[in-house]
Amino acid sequence: IFNVSFAGTNSEGKEVFLRDIWPTREEIQAVEREFVIPTMFKEVYEKIESVNERWNSLVAPSDKLYPWDTNSTYIKSPPFFDGLTMKLQPPQSIHEAYVLLNLGDSVTTDHISPAGNIARNSSAARYLTSRGLSARDYNSYGSRRGNDAVMARGTFANIRLFNKFLNKQAPKTIHLPTEETMDVFDAAERYIQSGVPLVILAGKEYGSGSSRDWAAKGPFLQGIKAVVAESYERIHRSNLVGMGVIPLEYLAGDSAESLGLSGRERYTILIPELLTPRMLVDVKLDTGKTFQVRMRFDTDVELAYFHHGGILNYMIRKMSEN
Repeated sequence: IFNVSFAGTNSEGKEVFLRDIWPTREEIQAVEREFVIPTMFKEVYEKIESVNERWNSLVAPSDKLYPWDTNSTYIKSPPFFDGLTMKLQPPQSIHEAYVLLNLGDSVTTDHISPAGNIARNSSAARYLTSRGLSARDYNSYGSRRGNDAVMARGTFANIRLFNKFLNKQAPKTIHLPTEETMDVFDAAERYIQSGVPLVILAGKEYGSGSSRDWAAKGPFLQGIKAVVAESYERIHRSNLVGMGVIPLEYLAGDSAESLGLSGRERYTILIPELLTPRMLVDVKLDTGKTFQVRMRFDTDVELAYFHHGGILNYMIRKMSEN
């Protein structure tokens, strides 16, 4: 742009480009030293407490801990730290997990955690109705991201989610033990109540699209222990690690189709105590079939997060140590 942006002609009729008039770094620094001085910032900071009367007149609690309003449907104390102890637990294998969703390629973060309006026939809508709200007050998932009860119910609630179990687009799945079709959250709740772990099968580019923390938090709250996919979007894979959800990747050339996986099998994923980045682990099915996948903990730091049950637990423990 410096070489092609034409600024005009000079008094001699020669063409002048942006590169000819743009100040050098030395010239900019000279102006900064002369005019951008510390007293400018000190004057602003000294007036902070008096310059905005409306802001200063706001009444706010002085407690060190936030006083959660149990009546609020927008901000709710999250369950991420429930049962947290200072003692680390050794890695646990995943035994006899059911598949909650059997997905294909290019499942986006909007498929996983939509930000749009809350549908009237959704699990989230039923929850909000139980809290005394009418349909016109449901608002959007994006506006209620401070309420884990809404966001967990909104996970995989996108009407364009294609689930191979149903062979169509719908925010639903099949609860395999009963063969009932229901909202994804409702099926996950049944599995959780039965004490059964869950996994997701997916194809290429799982978690593509915009980065959304709830696309990892939501599956965690639904009891998802691992995702098995052909590939991951970089940031979403990192977010799964941060929530303690194991990102597993098929080996090159493998896929659910090539391995003959229907998603109706029970999955046992053998996690050894001694873990290394990107190591291979065994997956055993109740059909007798076995295959290997790669654990996508790519660094020692990510392994540390996993040992702590996620980055949130990791940070709390580190802060407690200090």
